[in-house]
Amino acid sequence: MSSGTDIGGASAVVTGAAGGIGEAIAQRLLERGAASVVLTDLDSDRLDVAAERLDGMFSGRIDHRAGDATDEAHLRTLTAGDVDMFFANAGVFRGFGLEADEDDWAASWDVNVMGHVRAARLLVPRWLERESGGCFVSTASAAGLLVQLGSATYTVSKHAALGFAEWLAATYGDRGVQVCCLCPMGVRTHMLEAGDAHEDPNARLGHAAVAAAGGMLSPLEAADVVLDAVTEGRFLALPHPEVDAMQQMKAADRDRWLVGMQRLRTSIEDSV
Repeated sequence: MSSGTDIGGASAVVTGAAGGIGEAIAQRLLERGAASVVLTDLDSDRLDVAAERLDGMFSGRIDHRAGDATDEAHLRTLTAGDVDMFFANAGVFRGFGLEADEDDWAASWDVNVMGHVRAARLLVPRWLERESGGCFVSTASAAGLLVQLGSATYTVSKHAALGFAEWLAATYGDRGVQVCCLCPMGVRTHMLEAGDAHEDPNARLGHAAVAAAGGMLSPLEAADVVLDAVTEGRFLALPHPEVDAMQQMKAADRDRWLVGMQRLRTSIEDSV
């Protein structure tokens, strides 16, 4: 376990911050004393609303810039100043079953993985050069540790996001760069709710599987867990503690675990 990051007085950037976990992380950062937080999201209208709400609570400590968190030019703008903490939170849940097309795969890979890679390329070299280092936080998913029924694109890209975070930690974690990876199951967000009403039965299967696996948390509850992990110097942030037991079962007997996932899938399919 590495030494944690002091949030008090820190400057942070949060992607995917127009709502859900990203907006909640920004709020909790400010409540815990962050000096400034930059919010970004592709949805400019929702981002404006989130930024206005937070600025009303924490006047003068919020900035927001709409844009694509996978675009290097936009990331350069976001990280041009002094950045102590970067939360690579933007994500997509797109592409279901084997019917997911090339665009679904490309978008999932670009947002859920390469957005993290491009941000790290910009920030890590700068953090290595300064005494205070920096903190990189990836939002992956319990799907990165387990599997997401209904969506291969989400499963594969979230495994890759977790793998990249682990690589960053193994390579730079003892050189002043703290890395943390958030892996929640069900959190009440716009993205998850969209799956429940989706026309594709595989998307509805995915939502139902998440709902069946554990309790639905609020975005603020997930934000509390990841910021506790950051301050305590822990790599994994697990808002649903049962995920730890699940990943241990998977590692202990993968065949048995897969049979269990098959049974879960068949128990849900008829209902969606």
